[in-house]
Amino acid sequence: MGLVYTKVILKNPRQPKLRAVETRALADTGALHLCIPEHVAIQLRLEQLYEREVTTADGSKRLCPYVGPVEVRFGNRACFTGALVLGDEVLLGAVPMEDMDLVVSPAMRTVTVNPESPNIPSSTVK
Repeated sequence: MGLVYTKVILKNPRQPKLRAVETRALADTGALHLCIPEHVAIQLRLEQLYEREVTTADGSKRLCPYVGPVEVRFGNRACFTGALVLGDEVLLGAVPMEDMDLVVSPAMRTVTVNPESPNIPSSTVK
């Protein structure tokens, strides 16, 4: 399928006067979390809440800062989440994508809203 990138807007909801960051994100349904580089966490003045142990793709383990909250926007969708401060690019994992009811289109190599719920995000809560 190849790599799928999309544009997202990241914002610190605790500081509404602070400018949001529009950025390109790697959409990875195999990853769970939102991951952001350190410079994005600094720009958004995100507070470190915890440290989390993470296992990276090469199997190594390390401690990473967990910051938040972060507001993530994609088109007419938004969610609130925490973020791991890790790597050199924004990674949009499955948790925020599910929260906003987004899907990855392998044929088009794009992220889009779920075509079954184009106007309002849908979730199963049973």
